[in-house]
Amino acid sequence: MLHRKFVSWLVASQTTMLLATFFCAPAIAQPETPAQEIPGEKISGSETGGEPAGALLQALEPIALREVVREVLERNPDIARARQLAAAAAVRAPQVRALPDPVAALTLFVLPPETRVGPQKLSAAIRQKLPWFGKLALKEQAALYTAAAAEAEVEAIRLEMLTEGRRLAYELSFLDSHEGIVKAERGTLVRFEKAAQARYAAGNGLQQEIVRIQAQITRIDTRLLEIPERRASLLAALNALRDRPADLPVGALTVPEPRELVFDRAGLRRDALGQRPELAAADAKIAARRALIDLAGKAFRPDVTLGLSYTAVGRREDRAGRLSPPPDNGDDVFALTGSLNLPVWRRKLEAGVEEAQANRWAAEEDKRRILAGIERSIGDLTARMPLLFEHWHLLETVLRIQAREALRSAETAYRTGKLNAVDLLDAEVVLFDVQTATARTRTDLAVALAQLERAIARSLNPLQESQDHDR
Repeated sequence: MLHRKFVSWLVASQTTMLLATFFCAPAIAQPETPAQEIPGEKISGSETGGEPAGALLQALEPIALREVVREVLERNPDIARARQLAAAAAVRAPQVRALPDPVAALTLFVLPPETRVGPQKLSAAIRQKLPWFGKLALKEQAALYTAAAAEAEVEAIRLEMLTEGRRLAYELSFLDSHEGIVKAERGTLVRFEKAAQARYAAGNGLQQEIVRIQAQITRIDTRLLEIPERRASLLAALNALRDRPADLPVGALTVPEPRELVFDRAGLRRDALGQRPELAAADAKIAARRALIDLAGKAFRPDVTLGLSYTAVGRREDRAGRLSPPPDNGDDVFALTGSLNLPVWRRKLEAGVEEAQANRWAAEEDKRRILAGIERSIGDLTARMPLLFEHWHLLETVLRIQAREALRSAETAYRTGKLNAVDLLDAEVVLFDVQTATARTRTDLAVALAQLERAIARSLNPLQESQDHDR
């Protein structure tokens, strides 16, 4: 008798599981497709199949700069945090596509209720909730798109950190150049001071000239003290990006040689639209919001709960049962159950649809914001960079030569008594300003190039461009 009951229970349990599989199959039939390959949606940037930050890193010159920026990409805490968030999002889909856990229940009757066929000893039941057709598939689709967005955001942060690392490295290089210019100016002023003292000793000059030159030297010494302070701040910022001690020195960094660029703005926009990971993330978020809108619409459909119950019944021991036992005396009871939730609170469900639609509109507006930012960056940088190059070229090839010749002539005239110290210092200040402006403009041009490459998410290095074309 016990063996027959066990076999009956096993058959009934397997029947329930088969019914559950049949009913939920349409809801979980979605394949485990990578987020960027989900059919029916085209995500901007996903067709490139590469990592813009990695390609930009390989195109960086010189090697010392490349190694510093490589450390930023490998060790930056913001990048590491984004990677972990993306990894968490990637394992969300297998969770949401699964059926809810079945519920098992066991009831022991302390005072067994008497029935016609005997007292009920215990009751066991198992129930499985089956979401309405398509609900689990939509949850999985939304999770896959969200994971794709998180992965694209990792690359966006990598691009941002790479660009900021380049900027800080270029600023440190400028400080090195500026320090060299200031020290050279101090050496020139010390030479002027000796000439002024010689003229004063010979009775051809005034002591006031010596004092004026010494005041200029003091001003230069003040600048030399300010440079290490600024360098420490920039170095700490760069080391924070690469997760190193704040005062850890970096090797000698140089700003790349300026080169004249001719821009095809339409082509740069196409590059940005195809490469920028922020656009890929925005498209994935919009697709996820669409799936959630469909899911909110399916909330109006009920979910099904199927169950199987088993009740153990003892044989009747009362006098009537012993004298005239019923035909099914002591037989256990099996039952199949089914239930539906009733989505009757329409206002709540409608609010859920409205919320999902508002979230989708917000995602679309976020994409519009990104597109506007790309347009602004490309327009601004392509307008400024030619002007910066012309400014640098004028300083480098004309003004610096003229200022150096003017200072040489002024120094000769001063030594022969044809010029006073004020005019000499004016000529020296002009050369200093031109040299500083040359180094500053060269740095600004390098920073602008880094920002433009960030805006289009690809390198403008001619060698790298030719390699990309060959591929």
